[in-house]
Amino acid sequence: MSASRHVGINLLSLIPRMVGGAETAALGLLGELAQQRPAGHELSLFCLDSFVREHPEVAVRFNTKVLPINGHIRPLRVLGENSWLAAEARRSKIDVMHHMGNVIPPGCGVPGVVTIYDLQPFDIPENFSRVKTFYLRSVAPRSANRARAVITPSNFARNSVIDRFGIPPERVRIIHLGVEEPTSQMSIAEVRERYGIRGRWFVFNAVTSRHKNHEMLLRAFAKVAEKEPDVILVLTGGQGRAEETVRRDIESLGLSKRVLRPGRVPRPDLIGILRGAVALTFPSCYEGFGLPVVEAMSLGTPVLAADATALPEIVGDGGRLIDPTDVDAWAGAMLGLLDDEQERQQLIRMGLGRAQSFSWAAAAEQTFRVYRDVLGDVAS
Repeated sequence: MSASRHVGINLLSLIPRMVGGAETAALGLLGELAQQRPAGHELSLFCLDSFVREHPEVAVRFNTKVLPINGHIRPLRVLGENSWLAAEARRSKIDVMHHMGNVIPPGCGVPGVVTIYDLQPFDIPENFSRVKTFYLRSVAPRSANRARAVITPSNFARNSVIDRFGIPPERVRIIHLGVEEPTSQMSIAEVRERYGIRGRWFVFNAVTSRHKNHEMLLRAFAKVAEKEPDVILVLTGGQGRAEETVRRDIESLGLSKRVLRPGRVPRPDLIGILRGAVALTFPSCYEGFGLPVVEAMSLGTPVLAADATALPEIVGDGGRLIDPTDVDAWAGAMLGLLDDEQERQQLIRMGLGRAQSFSWAAAAEQTFRVYRDVLGDVAS
């Protein structure tokens, strides 16, 4: 990129503590973009006031433009994306805008790059309100077609975008997400004390959305609990649309004393819970990437994951892949890790090796390459 170029990054869709993995992904990438930024080139963030309050250490590293709302009133945020963002982009003389929230706002007239993590509104519309589904289904195809480049985190997501929206394959780039080195963590002993964990445990870090497949995991764990009285299942993450179903299943399966539900936990606590677990059980039926499995592998935690959507290409040989509908296979795999430490250690070694394929440094380098390519096209 030439010295006069100015890249904007649209984070207006990022409501802190509300968007899960997308927030983790954005923070990891932003840190490396700030670190690698070529001398003399400018990066500007366009974000919500709530983002600056939640992540001041990130905002201070960029030229940050703040929309003074928290983002919880969706129509107001969408209005901001289609009016305030466009005006600020013109005022800041942005050459290209990177939209990290799956869509390019119709009112933004700056040449754009868009990151599309997955196509859930099309594939699993029941996860969203009717209004949000209608909006995303209306805007996402036009966004992808308008974009000078589309970034996806996996080949699964790339193929979905190409097939559903008819985007030329050369305009859709795969940039894998990375994994962040923990800057602080709780010891396993501290995790046990803080959360009252006794014995051994499996962990599943996911919001209670239907596609995350808590129902199947609970049925599998019930079989494990019958044979292993000292084992519990720790379910971290926020409440989604399947929350009531998950609660009923725990009760009906007699697992009230065997399932621990601390909800969303601070990152240092989550790292401690992952490190101490027998394994991460990740039976999700739909993932555009699967950041929790990469994080677990990087921490030396064995991974049992669903053989579905993007997970096989991300896990590779770093974990064990299982049919997400096969309760007996999941129960057998969990029991196997409880009984066979040699197999568990092998999964740890394989996972650590696989995790080395994912880094935010590489993701940022590839993202800058996309910016350079798009800016070259704009200049020509």
